[in-house]
Amino acid sequence: MESENKLKRLIIHPDLIPAENRIKRPIHQRRILIDGELEVWNGPVHQVFSPVYLRNTDNSSAEESQMLIGSYPLATSKEAELALNAAVKAYNGGRGPWPSMPVQKRIRCLDVFTKKMVQRKDEIVNLIMWEIGKSSADAEKEFDRTIEYIQDTVRAAKKLNNSTSAFQVQQNFIGQTKKLPYGVVLCMGPFNYPLNETFTTLIPALIMGNTILFKPPKHGTLLFEPLLEAFWEAFPKGVVNTVYGRGRDTVPFLMQSGKVDVLALIGSSKVADSLKKMHPKSNRLKSVLGLDAKNAAIVMDDAELDLTVKECISGALSFNGQRCTALKILFVHTDIADRFNKRLVEEVDKLAIGMPWTAGVAITPLAEPEKPRYLQECLEDAVEHGATILNTASGGGSAYKSLMKPAIVYPVNEAMKLYREEQFGPIIPIVPFDDVEIPVDYITESSFGQQVSIFSRDSEDIGLLIDLLAGQVGRININSQCQRSPDTFAFNGRKDSAEGTLSVEEALHAFSVDSVVSTRQTAFNQAIIDDILVNHKSNRLSHTVAL
Repeated sequence: MESENKLKRLIIHPDLIPAENRIKRPIHQRRILIDGELEVWNGPVHQVFSPVYLRNTDNSSAEESQMLIGSYPLATSKEAELALNAAVKAYNGGRGPWPSMPVQKRIRCLDVFTKKMVQRKDEIVNLIMWEIGKSSADAEKEFDRTIEYIQDTVRAAKKLNNSTSAFQVQQNFIGQTKKLPYGVVLCMGPFNYPLNETFTTLIPALIMGNTILFKPPKHGTLLFEPLLEAFWEAFPKGVVNTVYGRGRDTVPFLMQSGKVDVLALIGSSKVADSLKKMHPKSNRLKSVLGLDAKNAAIVMDDAELDLTVKECISGALSFNGQRCTALKILFVHTDIADRFNKRLVEEVDKLAIGMPWTAGVAITPLAEPEKPRYLQECLEDAVEHGATILNTASGGGSAYKSLMKPAIVYPVNEAMKLYREEQFGPIIPIVPFDDVEIPVDYITESSFGQQVSIFSRDSEDIGLLIDLLAGQVGRININSQCQRSPDTFAFNGRKDSAEGTLSVEEALHAFSVDSVVSTRQTAFNQAIIDDILVNHKSNRLSHTVAL
């Protein structure tokens, strides 16, 4: 009870929020971008309440409530159909103005958009903070990283275009291979990185010439409202179209139409599987997916304790553990388990819990309303099956409204939910082991295969584990947490964790397909090609470079 009271005291009256972090007025979005028009919406809306609770009066015992920060259109399949038709028309079988436009001109459009986006930075950052409870500092990092990602993508697109502008001569054939767009792309991002992760698919899809159906995540929708005019002004008619409303009311129609060429989803494998099955032309549908993960850390008996504890805490609890790349289960060698656990408890207890605008805060309100209850069920299940919450003395596992003190659970075994389910929250499950085959078998038998972290000083042990696990996960981290950075590294996964690769350069390949134009190398054919190139008689067959 005392632990809950401590969390309760973190909830304050709105007047105590710093002026620069306040929502000055709710954002009631009443526009939808379809076919180059910002259509006024007069239909039903979804009210958006922040996961941040506030006191209704200055009295510390007063009732708390969530703040209404705005609303957005609850569109239907009718509006989804209009958006789909606009995207199909703009693509026009690859003959539309956008897909046939030279890369350098598409880059100019993206530059216009980026400049307008930067002008709305403060507003977008504040909305990220209020909509999903992300700390103000981390929300700003997400925005800045997104701008950097756009700039890196532009550079990579120029490089790709220039490298494919040359002609090849092989076996008496002359030819040119270029990357062309797939067609209509449905982009759906996650709530935890609603801006950055959404744009890691939307931006490369756009720059490669695809037309877009963009559905914002359920939590993290309003933050895109400031960008609607930027999309409208920067891109030609029908290139970017928004899809608002409940997913069950809009997305099935889009997939069942058979007119979506690429599904770009950062979310759950369950959702991805159901959507792919809705498409009537499975061989035509291209999927670019970032899905579930249960990333493990293997802490060997010779691990450097200070470094390992620091990396494991950051890996497990950054943004409350609400990341696909988070460390969601730790395998710790029994010889150092007691020392490791003691240090882990000490360091976790130092983490600041509070509201997202508070400087230095590490644990903030959970974005999903149902999450605290689910996490409590996981803890109860673990205790029932023989585990202990190691930091109960300092309130570990206690919760109030949307706030939860991180819980360290030990020893976790295969009978527990925490052993197999992706908790996606501030719980650190620890499994002791004395035989390295235990974590290796766990990762091998898991349906997930995104990343793993190995903590050891022994190069021979690390080398062996690399060889054992390279075929199971997309990335192996040595003495560091699982993560996506840098964006130039391949970001993918095996098994049910991903489909496709989303590094800066690979994302351009993911949203494009090779197109070859060739002919026999004769004087007659060479003259034809020269005439086409010199007199610019083809958009596709050209050797224009992007500067």
